[in-house]
Amino acid sequence: MPPIQDHPLRYKLANELHARPFPSLTAPCRAVYLAVKQPRGAAARDRTQDLAHLTALLDRYGANHPQPGATHFSCRIGQNTLKWEQHTEFVTYTVFLSGLGDRAFDPSDFDVFPEDWLAEAPGVRMTSALIRVLERSADAEIARAIADWFVPESVAVSSVLDSDAVVAGDFRIDPAGHLRFGVFTAPGIGERRVGRIVQRLCEIETYKTMSMLGFTRVREIAARMGEIDTELTELMEAMTQGRGSPDETLNALLSVSAELEALSAQTAFRFGATFAYEAIVGQRIEVLREARFQGRQTFAEFMMRRYDPAMRTVKSAQGRMDSMAARAVRAGDLLRTRVEVERSAQNQKLLASMDKRADMQLRLQKTVEGLSVVAISYYAVSLAGYLLYPVAEAVGVSRGWLLAAVTLPVVLLVWGMIRRIRTAVEKGGPDL
Repeated sequence: MPPIQDHPLRYKLANELHARPFPSLTAPCRAVYLAVKQPRGAAARDRTQDLAHLTALLDRYGANHPQPGATHFSCRIGQNTLKWEQHTEFVTYTVFLSGLGDRAFDPSDFDVFPEDWLAEAPGVRMTSALIRVLERSADAEIARAIADWFVPESVAVSSVLDSDAVVAGDFRIDPAGHLRFGVFTAPGIGERRVGRIVQRLCEIETYKTMSMLGFTRVREIAARMGEIDTELTELMEAMTQGRGSPDETLNALLSVSAELEALSAQTAFRFGATFAYEAIVGQRIEVLREARFQGRQTFAEFMMRRYDPAMRTVKSAQGRMDSMAARAVRAGDLLRTRVEVERSAQNQKLLASMDKRADMQLRLQKTVEGLSVVAISYYAVSLAGYLLYPVAEAVGVSRGWLLAAVTLPVVLLVWGMIRRIRTAVEKGGPDL
């Protein structure tokens, strides 16, 4: 019996779950992180440009190239390790440097990305970060380092992964244009666990920034949404109070509905992506298993105070847009029904008027029919007289009596013929 046939995508689907392994890091070390996104239409971009840009960086260091169509790649560049990932809307570069520099969060670490190479990037920088990983010391020393490195009112500090590490960051952009994160690892922590912590911090920052694009989009359309809401309210009041022409009100409602549908189509992808990124941020923070460190706010608390309100604003805007669209549709349906009822009443009046006119036409027709009998009979009697005058002279009857004798039969005959013709026409028959 031949073996069972595999689905063509079986291995590809299974390998996808293991496609992006976490880096292995040993403290002390540093990491330089960069996320690049095209300003517009990033999801539909030409992804070969991403690979071409990565290849240009690898050529600077004489490193091997990734396979065509690759979405992730890791290799050594000089004395450092590069990790590259391609996502739906952006690409990320993470370079891991061994040891610690003389200066904490030294901007020169970012020089691993040449300036001219950065200038040729197929997109713009969404975020960049410098991450410093060092062995955990006394809590007092950690507190002093945090006070030196971060803005006090914004800093978030947590003991993570069952106290295996302390992570800190203030989510502010420093003078060199980068965010800063500090990681203090306990002795004996595994290399992959350190790599997971660093990777999670990069993901939290990236997806937080990407989701905030939805918030900026809401700000852009907020004023117009307010105007549309006012227009919709005024139209519904006019409809309720019977002001204005129903047809004009209906056309205005259709215009508002069309604009709302256009806004919904323009923001659907961004809002959907925002909610997906927000969920990832929450999940990445949750898997860190935070515990409070020296009474400081945790990453979850920082997001709850600063980030969650922005996401609720996006959800509120989407809900408001959907609500206005539904209101416009309902109002349009009601007004359309009213217009149809009014038109039905007008049609009834028109039909009644047509019936009245038809009745008048019938009466007029009967009147004309009577006159027609008289006229035709007159000419028929005259013709009959010309035919019968010789007979009258032969039998000695005067012309007057002769005409009087034939008038009644002629009138009856003419009336009968006209009656038959009208009956045949009313029945629609061809025979007269």
